[in-house]
Amino acid sequence: MKNQFAKTTLSLGVLAGLTGVTPVTAQQSSVADENVEVIEVTSFRSSLIRAKDLKKDAIISRDTILAEDIADFPDLNLADSLQRVPGITITREGGEGRQISLRGLGPDFTRVQVNGMEAMGTSSSPMDARGGVSRTRGFDFNVFASELFNRIDISKTYSADQEEGGIGGTVGLFTAKPFDYDGFKSALSVRGGYNTNSEETNPRMAGLISNVWNKFGALVSVAYSERETAEYGTNTTRWRREGGKTAADPADTDLQAELDSGELWFPRGHRFSRWNNTQDRLGVTAAFQYKLSDSFSLTLDIMHAELENNTDEHHSAVKDNKVVSDLIWEENDGQKEVVYALYENATWRNENSRRYNESEFNQYTLSMDWTINPEFYASAVIGTSSSDFDQPEVIKSNIHAKGIVDIATDFRQDRFYGISTSSDFDTTQLDGYEMKDIYLQENYITNDFDTAKVDFTYLVGDTGELQFGVNYKKFENSAYQLTQSNAQNIAPENTGVTTLNDALVEVYSEHPNTSWLQGDLDALLNFYGLNGYNIDDSELTRNDKSPVTEETLAMYVQYGWESEFAGKPLRVSAGLRYFETDITAAGKSSGAAIETTRSYSDVLPTINLVYELQENVLWRASASKNITRPSLGALSYNASVSQTSGDAITSVTMGNPMLEPFESNNLDTAFEWYFDDVGYAAAAIFYKDIDNFIVDTTSEVVYSSLGLPAELLPVDKTVDSIFYLQRPENMDASKIKGVELTFSRDLDFLPAPFNHLGVIANYTYADGDALYRNIYGEEGNDQEKAFTGLSKNSYNFTLYYEQEGWGARVSAAYRSAYLTGASSSGDQDESGYHGTTFIDFSSFYQLTDTIKLSFEGINLTDERQELYSDSHDRAYNTTTSGRTYMLGGTMQF
Repeated sequence: MKNQFAKTTLSLGVLAGLTGVTPVTAQQSSVADENVEVIEVTSFRSSLIRAKDLKKDAIISRDTILAEDIADFPDLNLADSLQRVPGITITREGGEGRQISLRGLGPDFTRVQVNGMEAMGTSSSPMDARGGVSRTRGFDFNVFASELFNRIDISKTYSADQEEGGIGGTVGLFTAKPFDYDGFKSALSVRGGYNTNSEETNPRMAGLISNVWNKFGALVSVAYSERETAEYGTNTTRWRREGGKTAADPADTDLQAELDSGELWFPRGHRFSRWNNTQDRLGVTAAFQYKLSDSFSLTLDIMHAELENNTDEHHSAVKDNKVVSDLIWEENDGQKEVVYALYENATWRNENSRRYNESEFNQYTLSMDWTINPEFYASAVIGTSSSDFDQPEVIKSNIHAKGIVDIATDFRQDRFYGISTSSDFDTTQLDGYEMKDIYLQENYITNDFDTAKVDFTYLVGDTGELQFGVNYKKFENSAYQLTQSNAQNIAPENTGVTTLNDALVEVYSEHPNTSWLQGDLDALLNFYGLNGYNIDDSELTRNDKSPVTEETLAMYVQYGWESEFAGKPLRVSAGLRYFETDITAAGKSSGAAIETTRSYSDVLPTINLVYELQENVLWRASASKNITRPSLGALSYNASVSQTSGDAITSVTMGNPMLEPFESNNLDTAFEWYFDDVGYAAAAIFYKDIDNFIVDTTSEVVYSSLGLPAELLPVDKTVDSIFYLQRPENMDASKIKGVELTFSRDLDFLPAPFNHLGVIANYTYADGDALYRNIYGEEGNDQEKAFTGLSKNSYNFTLYYEQEGWGARVSAAYRSAYLTGASSSGDQDESGYHGTTFIDFSSFYQLTDTIKLSFEGINLTDERQELYSDSHDRAYNTTTSGRTYMLGGTMQF
């Protein structure tokens, strides 16, 4: 069994990237491929066969998604494709996948690589409930067009040759290379998409051209799409036990007694909402490969991606609902929840806003493969990438009809889709409205990665393989915000102008439930002398989000071998990875410079084994230690010192560059059965023991211990004064565990024509809790709740039919309810999303040898997304994004 372990590893070649195997040269691949069966199949079934073979041969637990050709990815969005993988769930933006959770751990815990180099993709959400603009490590997959990639690897277990940082796992994205094809290759894909909410038709195009000239190959691909989406629904901005409400009739003592009881939960302000987005996405890749000989090759990968969003949102909200003439409440787990109320002298507040933002990604990667001799070879990568988010325009206006309106809010027909009406006021007429305010803001975030690494593989004896390498990585993140001065608002009362005229307003009628009057943004900006938002930065208040720089030097050694145990093949890989990270957090607060530096290091052991119980039946086991670094916002050195004077203790709020990374000890085991072409069944169990959870704390400290400059102190405080320090700290430990079940096979045992059917199904159960502090704002009220983003149950089911020339498939993706966070607010103890099931359809018809037609339907049931407030499950935000249909064709030359 000479060097069988090495051959198995080498056969995966460059395709495996950094997910537990080593890149190889063409000569080594050809040797290994002697033992690989070549199956000439096309389209979806072919992708399943290849992905299954890659999973079987890997030493770690890994799933792979493959595209046979340009525009052949199983979904139109990378995140949508990833949700089909066992253990992965996604969040959505405008009906399109945005971020992923892997095995119950949120986006911050998953590391993403593009062509073997760690990267960051940053976008935003117009909804604050979805995070808005934030500095997390979560990767936004909607930045990239899916047509740019032909492979995704999802590594769920860890080996020493992988870069540290992803407790949840590592996702590797790979673009096409010229030597992936035999000689000249070109393709063009054109599609048109229609969304039932926006009622717009949009184009989607992709093209690829590639050729190989003896030892040199070049490839260029371009993808462009336009997408207009609309989400609409209702929102409550949470619920509250509100005091201070009065009965409209002073003689109604029973109603007043109920209002004074403090037991009634009211929606803070029900509103109708609609979010529109016009999205342009451009992606360009280029790959140049040079093979000097069979033993030496160079590859240059270049990637550029742009995502532009022009977003406008529209809200009509019930405010100033203090005077009550009638109400109906229902008991909700011991609490009185108001499901109907009639308010007198309330307010319609109508908000209109627009945002423009652009995400731009650029990456340059040079990689080398060199077979020094038949037993010793090396690979190296050097590259740089940047991910910049620019939001140069956020404009909001509010007009309101204050104190003159009777409004009824009713949740009796649908607890998560309330309706508000006013019978005595026309919400589309100018009479009664006045100007409230205008709000201006800009946001900017930059991320830069520089990477250099070299890996060596030495074949030892008949079955051994020694791997070792060094990796240097520098990551820089910075952000700042610009807002209009005067408490971030331009209040009309400061100009003495609150009245409106017909030239300053417009009627908005695109919400399906009602219409209302709103401000005309451009007209208002001109009226108040803001010159169409062309404000010099000197007129804006700048808030720097302190930059963070991380430099990491890592090295590893790993040894793998194959032997026999009880007469059965056994593959083992064991290794150690050492890393040291230096962090610098710098910035300004109140004009004074602040900077902190620190270092941390660790040794991460890993062991992975695969035992062949019988032919095509494998047992996998893995034990490892890994880390995830804290979020960028928590590390950022944003220090805010209260200017409270006198005897009161002053507070300091700041980030914490001294945070330790999350640490996790991981155990995984799986049984896998491979049969027929696509046949596959597996059961996996995973367990993670996670330490150093980050929580917000408050403590008393001496100011001088903080390392902050004295210039930040209030006038009557000194460096020896006592302060309340509010900052994130490492405090807790927790565990997460779960089970994954997977099944895939052709149903070829059925009678014709049903013998062309096939099924893919998986189910994941995940369970894990974290300790959340000061729930409901009550000191000491600490509660254990589920991890943020963890759905206890998720499943995917695909039924496909494929024969020569055509095929179709329908897929369902379900995730159960999950938390978006726990709260120290008195309004709620938690918030989260209800479970969802998204159903998609895809089909193709091979018209000629070179032309393939396709039709897709996305979100066929127009699934509602329901954000709830509090563990009592009250309505927060409910939206639908509509169905999308795509029709197109692909031509190959």
